[in-house]
Amino acid sequence: MPGTDLLAQTATATRAAGAVLLERFGEVARYRTRDELMDVLAANDAAALEVLRPRLTSLRPDAQWVEEELDGGVLPSGEWWVVDPVEGNINHLHGLPEWAVTATLVRDNQPVLTAVHQPLTGETHTALAGGGAWRDGLPLRVSDTADLGLSLVATSQARPDEDEAVVRRVGSSITAMLREALVVRTSVPATLHLLNVAAGRVDAFWQFAGARADLLPGALLVAEAGGRISDAEGHPWSPASGSFLAAAPGVHAEAVATLSR
Repeated sequence: MPGTDLLAQTATATRAAGAVLLERFGEVARYRTRDELMDVLAANDAAALEVLRPRLTSLRPDAQWVEEELDGGVLPSGEWWVVDPVEGNINHLHGLPEWAVTATLVRDNQPVLTAVHQPLTGETHTALAGGGAWRDGLPLRVSDTADLGLSLVATSQARPDEDEAVVRRVGSSITAMLREALVVRTSVPATLHLLNVAAGRVDAFWQFAGARADLLPGALLVAEAGGRISDAEGHPWSPASGSFLAAAPGVHAEAVATLSR
């Protein structure tokens, strides 16, 4: 299938960057101010990008590069690498295991392929548009749950310093899901929740606002694993949307109804 070799090489690049981050992982980073925190986060990003960027650029020399992983919105036409060198960077700095390296090739605002590598587990999740989703070569499939009341669902904080209206919407959505779903998980980063939706371990994930690099990898993985992707109102999702929902088909409509209250 066209793109299979490119996907394999992209996955190799994420693993190489992950090895660098693994060497930097362990003790809790110390910082006393917001500026010090931002410096430590940036140093982690730079260490991974030093390995990741030249490898991806060599694979698609004409593809443009998204410089800021926290940006949202649509991209200009053409091919772009949308990368988060340390997805879950704050977890990495606190010695927590929930972090990964992600690389997604986007063409005309549609994800073409993605690779997500978790250095601590050694797992690599990959997806190819129209070609399926896998964890270390094994196919992924979303759950067949058909009752939100029996579902494990998840959400993630959109970003620090979020708009007050978004913060309130996040809070009300969690309250609504606590009433309707079996279990609600809340943590960062978004991508790792979406890996679990694609694998059938979690039945739905939602988020308000959010960055392209947080959502595009998981959106492709979930879609290729048979899941439904939309905004929280059930409309088609794009990076310009103000909300995001990924769910197993059997609970998607119930999740939309719950989030729309």
